[in-house]
Amino acid sequence: MKIGFVLIAMVLSVFAARLVQLQGVDPRSYAKMAAAEGQRVVDLPATRGEILDRNGEPMADTVDGRMIVADPKVTAPVAPELATILSDRLGVDYIETLRRLRVEGEGGRFQYIARQVPASKAEKVVADIQEKFKDDKDRPFAGLATERDPLRVYPNHTVAANLVGFLGENGKKGEDAAIVGLAGLEDSFNTYLSGKDGEARYEVGAGNQIPLGDNTVTPAVDGKDLTLTIDRDLQFYTQRVLQQTVQKSGGKSGMALIQDTKTGELLALADYPTYDASDPRSYPEELYKSSALTDVYEPGSVEKALTISSLVDAGLAFKEQRFKVPGKLHRQDRPIGDYWDHGTLKLTLAGILAKSSNVGTVLAADQFKPGQLRRYLTRFGLGSRTGVGLNGETRGILPQGAAWTSQVGDRIAFGQSLSVNAVQMISAINTIANGGVRVAPSLVKGEARTDDGTAVGTDVATSRRVISADAARETMLMMERVVEPSPIGVAPGAQVPGYRVAGKTGTAQRVGENGGYDGSLTVSFAGFAPADAPRFTIYVVVHSPRAGSGGGSVAGPAFAKLMSHALRRYGVAPTGAQPNQTPVAW
Repeated sequence: MKIGFVLIAMVLSVFAARLVQLQGVDPRSYAKMAAAEGQRVVDLPATRGEILDRNGEPMADTVDGRMIVADPKVTAPVAPELATILSDRLGVDYIETLRRLRVEGEGGRFQYIARQVPASKAEKVVADIQEKFKDDKDRPFAGLATERDPLRVYPNHTVAANLVGFLGENGKKGEDAAIVGLAGLEDSFNTYLSGKDGEARYEVGAGNQIPLGDNTVTPAVDGKDLTLTIDRDLQFYTQRVLQQTVQKSGGKSGMALIQDTKTGELLALADYPTYDASDPRSYPEELYKSSALTDVYEPGSVEKALTISSLVDAGLAFKEQRFKVPGKLHRQDRPIGDYWDHGTLKLTLAGILAKSSNVGTVLAADQFKPGQLRRYLTRFGLGSRTGVGLNGETRGILPQGAAWTSQVGDRIAFGQSLSVNAVQMISAINTIANGGVRVAPSLVKGEARTDDGTAVGTDVATSRRVISADAARETMLMMERVVEPSPIGVAPGAQVPGYRVAGKTGTAQRVGENGGYDGSLTVSFAGFAPADAPRFTIYVVVHSPRAGSGGGSVAGPAFAKLMSHALRRYGVAPTGAQPNQTPVAW
């Protein structure tokens, strides 16, 4: 009996010590463990905001979808068989799926297997798996489930894909896995669009919810819609014309932009080549961007319009000013010539622009005071990001300080030795169209905040006067002569029947991967119409067309197609005025 009492006392002492530990020493941690065992948490995904064009047409939409989740404790014994079925039916990676089905690790008894699966497809896959295992008494199966996970769709496929972007997994594992924007506006406005997920917590017993248990719900906060300035139908047409232009010229790539002259709104911003936002993995990653913002190039003679308008504004030149333009201009390190051979020409300032003479432009630019041209180009927006809201935008290169030598200054005057992005350049030309006032370009209607907290959109767009209204009009009159047939102008293909057109061609050497000119060209045309009452500014750029191509012959006709279509679409009537006859020679 004594031995029995001792044994009973020892057992009771162990129980007592354990009770003291549970209730007196560390009750909170054990309470949490007990609660966790008897509690289930269900994510309540927020509905992602739509991306809409200016007319309310969806560019990115959200429809009913499901996520498929697994309990690794249940799925581990049949993981290889499940991974095979899931990879075949859903296209998920077999190896990664196998790992998630086997390993509890991060995420505990909860692992994402597939996200944003169409609802009917997800339910069918899970139901088929349940059916497959229902008669297997040794392996009762309930390890897969579906939960609500709104599905992102891109109904326009390639239309504005370079702007809209797409969604994908963030690369994290377990409960930290999430669907986020990986490119375009989906990326830069991810927080604005995604909202905030909610969750439901409830007590369970024997695997079922306890009706009167402790239940809490934190509602999801849906994301906000993002309305663009883009006109979906105009964007589609612009992409088609750009593709045809690049392919016909033998070029490697190109860009085409349409801007509302008065508001600065970008109605179309097209890149070629592009990709399908609903199937991005079928395309190389280098296409997941808007080249019009991320890629830089030397603009060539389009920049002459900025140089000459600055001269006029500064009171250093006027459209009928006379210049003797030699065939070559010997300056510092190398001679400057024109794209065609000629003797000494007697050209007006308007003639220098109409014929796109490098030599004449440099002679005219000699009248600038030190630093004056750079100050004007800065005011036009070169060398600074436009801030339309897309990640990865470059600021371009506008030399300053000691880097702006006299040789560099000569070349910058006619569009070489500096680099721009296409949105910068169209906005600079649009400044001339808008009476000398630069309106910051916009891609977003109203106001929205990017993930870094920057407010962008038409409601916060700024404007500033760069040149006087008189200087802008005088430049317009000179640019109008550019589209006249030879021997006056160089881009008759840019004319739009019934409308006055002002524009400027560009042909520039391209910088190769090794830092020097590689022998290829960038050709372009920028202009606006009606010239005497501008409504749209359009810029077309083609990189590396076949030899012998020029801005007037390649980009000019594309400009004419786009301008004609835009004027008709928006019901812009001709002004009825006749083109001016500013003399180009004396």
